[in-house]
Amino acid sequence: MNRTFGNVYEDEERARAYATLQFPGTYYLAFRDLPALIRRYNHGSRALDFGCGTGRSTRFLRNLGLDVIGADISQAMLHQARALDPSGEYHLVRDDIAGEFAPGSFDIILAAFAFDNMPNGAKADALTGLRILLAPDGCLLLVVSSPAIYVNEWASFSTRDFPGNRHAGDGDRVRIIMLDVPDHRPVEDVFCTDAHYRRLFERAGLRVLDVQRPLATGKESTRWVSETTTAAWTIYVLGSVTTS
Repeated sequence: MNRTFGNVYEDEERARAYATLQFPGTYYLAFRDLPALIRRYNHGSRALDFGCGTGRSTRFLRNLGLDVIGADISQAMLHQARALDPSGEYHLVRDDIAGEFAPGSFDIILAAFAFDNMPNGAKADALTGLRILLAPDGCLLLVVSSPAIYVNEWASFSTRDFPGNRHAGDGDRVRIIMLDVPDHRPVEDVFCTDAHYRRLFERAGLRVLDVQRPLATGKESTRWVSETTTAAWTIYVLGSVTTS
């Protein structure tokens, strides 16, 4: 384990379970609007999938026509990614992400759920590193769990066994169970409000270009629980403060 990042999916059992996951239920909403956001804000083809896990989001980006590298700190997750996608490029992050690639290497960076289980100090470091890796007109797409995800029931998640989540503040640990994978051990995340994320962005030299909180329409085939009225996810589109 390096000093900067943490990952709750480090063991092989979790990695195998997560490798079976595609875009069911609540997860569909996290990815549904990304293609349109990428078309709007992206100005190139060089992409980094930060916290790629087993490569689900890496393959998603490549299917959009991007030249993408997946990066993660978990060797177990990358083992699954490479098995599922032998032709993909997957990179083990051993220390600060900014030291893994040349500055300005990427036109677009996606971090889908990677920040959910980072302590807030690590979030700040990672955001600074990702800003360094952005091209001058590049954008960072940050998909994070909204505070509401930890106090409601969802098509893909349950929090009813963790009433302590309701009293969480920034930096506190919260727990949630993923229902779409066979491993139902609770996942432990770090609670972070919108206000705190915005302070972290400012500190890292990033500015908010757009914010999306995707809701289900009710016309989907999924049996939604809270998704039509409450957003489980927040999508931040970020650029460098030096971008004109």
